[in-house]
Amino acid sequence: MHPIPVSGGPVVSPIMLVGQAPGDKEPVAGRPFAWTAGKTLFRWFQEGCGISESQFRSMIYMAAVCRCFPGKKSTGGDRVPSPEEIMQCGSWLAAEIALLKPSLVIPVGKLAIQQFLPPAPLNDVIGREWQGSNGEVSFTVIPLPHPSGASPWHRMEPGKTLLQAALKRVRENPSFAKHFKGLTSLSV
Repeated sequence: MHPIPVSGGPVVSPIMLVGQAPGDKEPVAGRPFAWTAGKTLFRWFQEGCGISESQFRSMIYMAAVCRCFPGKKSTGGDRVPSPEEIMQCGSWLAAEIALLKPSLVIPVGKLAIQQFLPPAPLNDVIGREWQGSNGEVSFTVIPLPHPSGASPWHRMEPGKTLLQAALKRVRENPSFAKHFKGLTSLSV
């Protein structure tokens, strides 16, 4: 792992988005989802939920399974954090959940999803709503695919339809609707 840790900042929110780990651009920018995947992610929320990137960043707490860039694979692309790295960083995520007590958690990508749900194909988890818990905190889990350009899943069927179903579930979630009441450009 390569420091500097990346954080979404001190946002008190009933909604938590959990990513995998920052890429190589995020430590320089000083915020999560600051590059290509972020552009895609925030476009999804703009088009599917009616909130802009600035609204999202100021009103949704952004966490990650691992806080530091894991480095590149020898074959190119970002390396997936190891189980040991995930375990070492796990106390941060657990502490954030215990502190914020979110009612809605949105894990993005397989690694983040697996922190809340048993391993399963994306076709079986995206577009559905689940109940999750961490310690004494219970919450709704609505998984999203990773917005990476390296993954075609969200750009072809059934991924396109399941992504839209997931964003609709986020938009219609009572915590989301209440938190963004009057701010979204879509009716919720």
